[in-house]
Amino acid sequence: MSSVISNTDLKTHAEFLDDEHYAIREMVRDFATKEIAPKAAEVDSKARFPEETFKALGKLDLLGLPIPAEYGGAGADYRSYAIACEEIGRACGSTGLSFAAHTSLGTNPIYLFGSDAQKQKYLPKLAKGEYLGCWALTEPNGGSDAAAQKTTAKLVGDSYVLNGTKQFITNATHADVAIIMAMTDPSLGRKGISSFIVERGTKGFYVSKVEKKLGMRGSPTASLTMEDCRIPKENIIGNVNEGYKQAMITLEGGRISIGALALGIAQAAFDAALNYAKQREAFGQTIGKFQLIQAYLADMATQISAARLLLYHAAWMKDKKQRVTLEGSQAKLFASEIASRVANLCVQIHGGYGYIEDFPAERFLRDAKLCEIGEGTSEIQRLVIARQLGL
Repeated sequence: MSSVISNTDLKTHAEFLDDEHYAIREMVRDFATKEIAPKAAEVDSKARFPEETFKALGKLDLLGLPIPAEYGGAGADYRSYAIACEEIGRACGSTGLSFAAHTSLGTNPIYLFGSDAQKQKYLPKLAKGEYLGCWALTEPNGGSDAAAQKTTAKLVGDSYVLNGTKQFITNATHADVAIIMAMTDPSLGRKGISSFIVERGTKGFYVSKVEKKLGMRGSPTASLTMEDCRIPKENIIGNVNEGYKQAMITLEGGRISIGALALGIAQAAFDAALNYAKQREAFGQTIGKFQLIQAYLADMATQISAARLLLYHAAWMKDKKQRVTLEGSQAKLFASEIASRVANLCVQIHGGYGYIEDFPAERFLRDAKLCEIGEGTSEIQRLVIARQLGL
């Protein structure tokens, strides 16, 4: 059974959204309902990356939503992008994750920090779906310690030579363009990290391991290895040793997108639970008539609304060109943990049916967990928030 997507909206956030945002939501939801949701179970069960969906998203200008029109994008604001992440994630967590990773991580850093030549070369193809992008920061022994980069990049003549391995990289198996973080001056620690564009097919650059995952199975996750991988000197993004700063700014926006993805999964789980509670009968009445089930659903709806307001507020601030270190982490932390909580209750409300693959409840629970880990674990979000509080 495919996930049920509600046609209702709680318009309690008019201060953050306008009619254009609601029009974008309607457009994305229509596409997601018709084209993404019906194959979500198959994409998950077969661990299949839906290339055809990403070609269609490119034709709809959704892959380049926050990228200016001069570089082939839609020129929309970050709230529009967050809405798209939510609606796509609501239909299919795997597709939502790859969409967010492509846009926030694989494309946006080139727009934010790249040279004009890099923008002209890569952004139009990334925005139109001709290229898929990925961003490679995490390493096997680094995990949440983003500054502990072992991958190196040494300038040799007119080229940089990269060596090292990146792990848990979303879209790695299908990416045409990868943004690689590497040490250019190990003596400087985090201040000695730079970022580079590496294209698929570059000699010495390859996928070294494909992961088998609990959830988000249709979004490929793999390791990327570089062995004397030589790239042109002009493939460095921005100036040398600016990579860590670029990464922190990239993650601020990326956390909003993962929060939106989590929100979409939570909404899908709530919709499924509510519909099931209205239909399933036990003891002579629908289970939605029982007060305990009503309490579950009331809590789920309230928590989703709170997460949505946190998220839209952070996106609104980003559109106002304000730093969202605190707000982005708060939104991502709350939305991701609420997604797991709501998805767990969705399974509980479904009872035995929630534990089998005939219903989407078990997939929602598996998919939601990743949002508490990827793009900064909940523990890292709490650390970031505490530091913003001056602790």
